[in-house]
Amino acid sequence: MMIAYASRTGTRRNLDALRAAGWRLMVSARGVLRTEGFRYALDNGAWTSFQRGEPFHVAAFERAVARLGADADWIVVPDIVMGGLASLQFSRGWLDRLRRRRTLSGATFLIAVQNGMKPGHVRSLLGPQEGVFVGGDTRWKLATMTQWARVAHAHGAICHVGRVNSARRISLCAAADIDSFDGSGVSRFASALPPLDLARRQGDVEGWLARRILR
Repeated sequence: MMIAYASRTGTRRNLDALRAAGWRLMVSARGVLRTEGFRYALDNGAWTSFQRGEPFHVAAFERAVARLGADADWIVVPDIVMGGLASLQFSRGWLDRLRRRRTLSGATFLIAVQNGMKPGHVRSLLGPQEGVFVGGDTRWKLATMTQWARVAHAHGAICHVGRVNSARRISLCAAADIDSFDGSGVSRFASALPPLDLARRQGDVEGWLARRILR
């Protein structure tokens, strides 16, 4: 079954619902650095900076990595939102730096891919501790996520899709053999969780059937 991550929230009712459903948290480097007792992944905060019209916040990311990086399921390597190949070059530099840190020797890093990138651009970077985070705009993401999952799995890596907030997109992720996804809707409204979690559970079966048919 795909692993589901919800944007970190401090609302007790929503946290209780997420915990009961087996969801995990996505903690942003630009947000409150608390895990609420959940398993979690660490986002680099680039999306928040982009929304605010700000450059990547290095200090916030470094602070988050120092506090939460070692125990995170994975860390999104810093990227430039909508930056294409310039973003990949930026991520390469950060990946080299993060790999050298003793405190992160067992960490898994996800490289953000987006519009303008192709599997050949990242293939040499992938491995059991270096996976793919599918970003980009919605149309590009949905059109390409199957190929990103394929190249990640070929190298023993995981593939995650960001900003998945509808049952339809969860089903598409399952059909694409995606390992995990994240969304913010369930963090704001506990009532949004049941249909999305149902889609996650149904999608596991539907995705398996879809992949069998395509073989």
